[in-house]
Amino acid sequence: MTSNKTKVWFVTGGSSGLGRAVVTYALEQGNQVIATMRKPSSISDLVAKYSEDQLLVIKLDVCSASDITTVFAQAIEKFDRIDVVYNNAGYAALGEIEGTADDVARAMFEVNFWGSTNVAREAVRVFRDVNTPSGGRLIQASSGNGIQGRPAVGYYGASKHAVEGISEALSKELHPSWNIKITILVLGGFKTRAAESLVTLPAHPAYTSHDCPTAVVRKFLSHQARDLGADPDKAAREIYKIAFDDSVGLRVPLGLDSLKLVENQLDSIRKDVESSRKWSADLK
Repeated sequence: MTSNKTKVWFVTGGSSGLGRAVVTYALEQGNQVIATMRKPSSISDLVAKYSEDQLLVIKLDVCSASDITTVFAQAIEKFDRIDVVYNNAGYAALGEIEGTADDVARAMFEVNFWGSTNVAREAVRVFRDVNTPSGGRLIQASSGNGIQGRPAVGYYGASKHAVEGISEALSKELHPSWNIKITILVLGGFKTRAAESLVTLPAHPAYTSHDCPTAVVRKFLSHQARDLGADPDKAAREIYKIAFDDSVGLRVPLGLDSLKLVENQLDSIRKDVESSRKWSADLK
């Protein structure tokens, strides 16, 4: 896609944060938008501002595969096609790996991985089998935690690692003639309500000392983090540009902090690779 005019956007997690920012920006540019979320009343101000011919708001629980199929069908019935899917829905749990119960971790994976993956699968089907001509852009919301595992958010990071892995594999399965492009956004920190929506678990007794890495992260997220981060409205502007730029690669670190984290991780991996060569030299 090269034109950014009058396209149809489908956004998950559109009630707040970067999801709402992208919904708002796409509408301001004159696009048609399907905004999905668990509580449609949360964007009643946008519903009042934009006509039904431009904005369709639908309740969606991404944990339900049947709901996903139904909502995509409603979107197609309304607008005939979908050009861009911003796959944004997700949340994080704060807690040590030892202190996170299986049901808490699995519930987060249901949203962050299975929900995201089922949306991605339906998006690809629509881009290929419904759109005329075929094609579209799938933007997968990942995180710096999907590139580098970090303390106190281990299961969240694991869910984003999984999103990274399946998105890359999916991008390599697509036939070029389908004209479908996948972009993984490696998101840094933004001034959204993400910190407030954290599922915060009690500290595991073994990790309570003030200098414990997880304790440091807990303190940061409960105090300094809310005052830091980039502007989500400016991020929405850049995400909009990315959606129509055919030159972007599979991954786009978004935010100066994300760029730095990815660079540091690459340096760390290169160092590990170089120091490991001796173990493989005589394995022919």
